Amino acid sequence: MRTQTRPVNQQTGERRIRVLIAKPGLDGHDRGAKVMTRALRDAGMEVIYTGLFQTPQMIARAALDEDVDVVGLSILSGAHNSLVPDVISELNASGLDDVLVVVGGTIPMSDVDKLYQVGVSAVFGPGTPLERAISYIRDHAPGRDDTL
Repeated sequence: MRTQTRPVNQQTGERRIRVLIAKPGLDGHDRGAKVMTRALRDAGMEVIYTGLFQTPQMIARAALDEDVDVVGLSILSGAHNSLVPDVISELNASGLDDVLVVVGGTIPMSDVDKLYQVGVSAVFGPGTPLERAISYIRDHAPGRDDTL
């Protein structure tokens, strides 16, 4: 089990949730990812943004290196059915099968169940209120044993 002492949120006194926001594949549109990054930070979470054009391997490595609780994938390219399973496979291969995976972007309703079947916990489409995504992450992020 991964353990690390985490900073405490000064407002709530709780350990801060660590979130990795990633843009897999060749999708060059990151406004939504940046908005989500800012909203999660404003909500008291620690957020790492990987930037554009990340491979599944790069995302899993960053998640492992940063010891995150949550991986948020932002996809607008339509490649979610190939990229998301690859990211989850890489996370599992890295021993990160306990990380919460959420996806945001333009995901057709017909593909949402497929994403749930491969291990995605939630899909947030265009127009999802930021507070809904923040609340979901707060309620579902796995707890960590923070003792060394």
